[in-house]
Amino acid sequence: MRDALHIPYEYYQAGDHIIGEISSQFIFIIEPITFAKHPTTNFIFEPVSITKNYQHVLALVFATKQINDNLNILPNVSLGFHIYDSHFNAKMTYQNTLNLLCSLKNFVPNYNCDLKNILAVIGGLDSETSHHIAIILSLYKIPQVTYCYFTPVMKDEIQFPSTYQMFPNVEHEYTGIVQLLLYFRWTWVGIIALNNVKGESFVETLIPMLAEEGICPAFIDRLPTLTSLDDMVEEFFEKLRAKVALFVDANEVKAFVVNADTHVMSSLQWFLYMAQIENTTETIMGKVWIMTAEWDFSSQTYYRGLDIEFFHGALSLTVHSNEVPGFHNFLHILNSHWPREDGFLRVFWKQAFVCLLPDSKEDDETMDRCSGMEKLESLPGTFFEMSMTAQSYSIYNAVHAIAHALHAMNPSRHKHRRRVGGGHSLQSPSQLPWQLHAFLRSISFNNSAGDTISFNAKGELTTGFDIINWVTFPNQTFVRVKVGRMDPQAIPCTAFSIDEDMIRWHSKFNQVLPLAVCNDNCPPGYSRKKKEGEPFCCYDCAPCPEGKISDHMDMNDCFKCPEDQYPSKDQDQCLPKAINFLSYQDVLGIALLVLAVSFALITAVVFGIFIKHKESPIVKANNRDLTYSLLVALLLCFLCSLLFLGEPHSMTCLLRQTAFGIIFSVAVSCVLAKTLTVVLAFMATKPGSRMRKWVGKRLANSVVLFCSLIQVGICTVWLCTAPPFPDVNMHSVAEEMVLECNEGSVTMFYCVLGYLGFLAIVSFIVAFLARKLPDTFNEAKFITFSMLVFCSVWVSFVPTYVSTKGKSMVAVEIVSILASSAGLLGCIFSPKCYIIVLRPELNSKDQLVWRNK
Repeated sequence: MRDALHIPYEYYQAGDHIIGEISSQFIFIIEPITFAKHPTTNFIFEPVSITKNYQHVLALVFATKQINDNLNILPNVSLGFHIYDSHFNAKMTYQNTLNLLCSLKNFVPNYNCDLKNILAVIGGLDSETSHHIAIILSLYKIPQVTYCYFTPVMKDEIQFPSTYQMFPNVEHEYTGIVQLLLYFRWTWVGIIALNNVKGESFVETLIPMLAEEGICPAFIDRLPTLTSLDDMVEEFFEKLRAKVALFVDANEVKAFVVNADTHVMSSLQWFLYMAQIENTTETIMGKVWIMTAEWDFSSQTYYRGLDIEFFHGALSLTVHSNEVPGFHNFLHILNSHWPREDGFLRVFWKQAFVCLLPDSKEDDETMDRCSGMEKLESLPGTFFEMSMTAQSYSIYNAVHAIAHALHAMNPSRHKHRRRVGGGHSLQSPSQLPWQLHAFLRSISFNNSAGDTISFNAKGELTTGFDIINWVTFPNQTFVRVKVGRMDPQAIPCTAFSIDEDMIRWHSKFNQVLPLAVCNDNCPPGYSRKKKEGEPFCCYDCAPCPEGKISDHMDMNDCFKCPEDQYPSKDQDQCLPKAINFLSYQDVLGIALLVLAVSFALITAVVFGIFIKHKESPIVKANNRDLTYSLLVALLLCFLCSLLFLGEPHSMTCLLRQTAFGIIFSVAVSCVLAKTLTVVLAFMATKPGSRMRKWVGKRLANSVVLFCSLIQVGICTVWLCTAPPFPDVNMHSVAEEMVLECNEGSVTMFYCVLGYLGFLAIVSFIVAFLARKLPDTFNEAKFITFSMLVFCSVWVSFVPTYVSTKGKSMVAVEIVSILASSAGLLGCIFSPKCYIIVLRPELNSKDQLVWRNK
């Protein structure tokens, strides 16, 4: 059986500070408690930290009682605790830590005094207090479980290997703050920290993380420190007045990230009070306070005269917590008749209900005696909360972590037990503390709220952070609304989550999302342009350059659309490109089709006329076979232009340019052969001329065949090396995807054109020289003009073709084919057709003989 189910304790009061001590062998906790008095106005603030931090004491009592009542955790062993006050003073913290360890009244350094049987230490509320405690405890390897974060400057695993913290890895907290700012697009924020090493560490760690995500501080303010009564001097308040002026000047800054440890929030509350007496409350109202996890109304010295509306809508990251079953009912039994061993009760009741207990020996005429009907649930949240706060939850888990570590160590240590005082010890006090470390490091259990409690390799709690929205009311009450979570154990895409609809902003914002930016956001279609001499968060907005867009607010740079899309008129989105090609359904395509077919029919009619009058002198005069060949070639030239219409396919792409090149080379070769025939025929008429043997069909056919085969060879090389193929041109026309035939080798394409040009120039020169030869039906004049038209068309084709885009390029080539072919047809055959059809009297042998005379 246990010796006692209650927890033995006794308390002491010293001056204005309460020092509570609960005698036992195992655990203690340190809480800072202060009074404050304005040195110039004599306005006395009544501290609420005793009432609020009293819940921490009750959480410790509740957890210890719960463990002692549970026979499955530590059977036949009762846990107890001591409570000491740090007074925000390093000297007092060291003294109380030594008092805790030594049972002698006068502690002598370096003397092995009669050490108490201390299993572990819980504390303190701020990292400086915990640091001072750790310096002493590390000498004795006594585990210390803090419920605050050890800053990097203070945290040293080698120096303090006995320290554990009921606080997650602080990097997750910083990441949560950055993610919170990014979620709401707050890029212009104020940073508030304390003017000490811890504050500098906070700033040096956070600023690079903010800069990496495009967030910059509007200012970095370091509040003066108020740690004890000795610090309450005029200089402190003069500094606060300067801070008020800074906030008034920076009124456009709407979001503040606060390194909200105990000292910072105490100074910040003094600052807010100074704003009240300086009549600048309205100016600095309407801010979004983003607090780190150290802050809680329950952990601060809060004053009755301060309007908590300042913090309405504030957001804070707190260590994940849950409601502990039974704690609310445990608080309901607390009343003015609570056991008198609780030395905190008298002070708590006086401050919370502004009355004196009936048996109080204090003589204060300004206060009535308590009626005994006072209820804790009637107190505002700033004085006392009926639900367990995050800090109280950490203390509760710390007690259970130590108890479970003792439970894990207990089975192998039964034979070493011995009785000490009113409880049971597990073994010799000189061995127990350092033996507990191995079990604390590996501890993992589910508490009564269903959360898993364990430490990582660095002695940090393996949990996440809750995002809390603080909703305040005029009667000094508030509600914590859990609106999100930063869970490092979750998969990366869900590690940060928040429900924006649950958030209540300060009334100044009319429930509209606050803006925390240096200037107005750049709308889509614009990008940021840095302002010279300003932080990178301050920028102008510049319209996107042609061909680029920005589809979100505040983009650093514009970007190009994918190849199959194009920018909208406002350059704020990408639109899909339409597929386009020169089709038979287009107006231009229909016009070119009609034109090509018309010229082909005209050529066929001309060919029919020449077939019908094939025995006439004008047809026979200039090599009838060459005339037929030229007409057939021109007919095919008109028809080959149809290959350029319609959607490109592999076969049409292969035939387009090669067919055009070969057919045109035949046509121009025929013209060249006809011109040579005229020249040779004239030269052969001279007496004794040797050119007669060259006159005839053989030479003409050889010229046509030879010249055409050269073009065939060029086209063959083209098809074998880099043949044309169907392609999609994404870039020539901004709003279209043009289906076209890629030439494969542009060089070979221009080789084909160049060869045609060469034949045309040779034909032009020969025809020009033979234009005045005496012959009734001399074609040299007409060939000269036709070659002039032909060369003009294709010389103008090259720059026009290069300068056009999309399906217009195809149209330009079709027009060039039709124009050059029509030039040959019209210039060479229209005079002959005129004579054959309209002046048949001129188409006679007599006329030929008469003309030659």
